Amino acid sequence: LLYYVKNESSMNNNVFKNLSYGVYIISCKDGERYTGCTVNSIMQITSEPPTIALSVNHNNYTHTCLDINNKFAVSILSEDSNPLSIGTFGFRSGRDFNKFDSIPYNIVNELPIIKDACGYLICEIKGKFETSTHTVYIADVIDGDILNQSTPMTYSYYHNVIKGKSPKNAPTYVAD
Repeated sequence: LLYYVKNESSMNNNVFKNLSYGVYIISCKDGERYTGCTVNSIMQITSEPPTIALSVNHNNYTHTCLDINNKFAVSILSEDSNPLSIGTFGFRSGRDFNKFDSIPYNIVNELPIIKDACGYLICEIKGKFETSTHTVYIADVIDGDILNQSTPMTYSYYHNVIKGKSPKNAPTYVAD
């Protein structure tokens, strides 16, 4: 019987890249306009009632809007989705830029869904948990659908095939 023992106190942060994530665009309202951000930290909590958890950095403008509106949409990106959407929603702030000006979308339950997403969820926030840098929102899923049969994009696909980077506000950001 062999055992692996590690006595060092340093951790290889790249191990988190081995966790399975998707790539999503969260959208909500900012008064009369729409805003949103790219996220990868969403997970299903229960199937009945359908409930998810979403992690958003405190510094994201979308975080402020989520706390005000309590309702958001999740556009589930596919391997066929335009990578420019990820950059637009992940590397620019909605505080001073209307992200939806250049991205095609449809309205579902008063919220924008990215047109080339493979599916969507409409969610109502029921609770939240604060960490030092992020809020984990617990939300009931009140609507959702599959939009096409494309393969959902994983975070691994985003990094290894698209060669995408993680913005500093992402929960998976690791400095080079």
